[in-house]
Amino acid sequence: MERKEFSPANIVLIGMPAAGKTAVGQILAKRLHRPFVDTDLLLEERVGKKPSELLASAGREGFRRAEEATILELKRVGAVVATGGSVVYSTRAMAYLAARGILAYLFVDLATLSRRGLDLCARGVVRAPGQSLASLYAERTPLYERFADLVVDARDDDPDLVATSLLLTLSSGSRAAGPKLT
Repeated sequence: MERKEFSPANIVLIGMPAAGKTAVGQILAKRLHRPFVDTDLLLEERVGKKPSELLASAGREGFRRAEEATILELKRVGAVVATGGSVVYSTRAMAYLAARGILAYLFVDLATLSRRGLDLCARGVVRAPGQSLASLYAERTPLYERFADLVVDARDDDPDLVATSLLLTLSSGSRAAGPKLT
């Protein structure tokens, strides 16, 4: 894959809910002196509802349409962007983000998500009715991998260490940081 330069392009964080996109993104933005953008907050401002409320009222497809529209309105350049975990369902949104930056997949495994106490219902995670965490993980992981310019091991619970690993990966031009992610 062709290496993208990361400055002044956006650094876009993708991955499962509870992967640490917001926490890592805030640290990364501070270290790089860049603005931080959380697309879940932009979505909330745009529709006037928290993502979980939007999901409850509009359903999966309505949520996905609103999320995609929010992404396609994003005009920031040179920012660190934390996306919602479901953004990868929109090829159009992912192409838009990829054209404007580096897509960094914060990899976590199922054990890490369970340890972090990911509650699919309370968090308002976009999924099929009754879909388990394991099934959602199996569905999304290939999408994150497909769209990622680089992969960072985010299984460590310290977002500062994950941000450091991401910075090292960006500086080295490598595609992965940490142990082989299989």
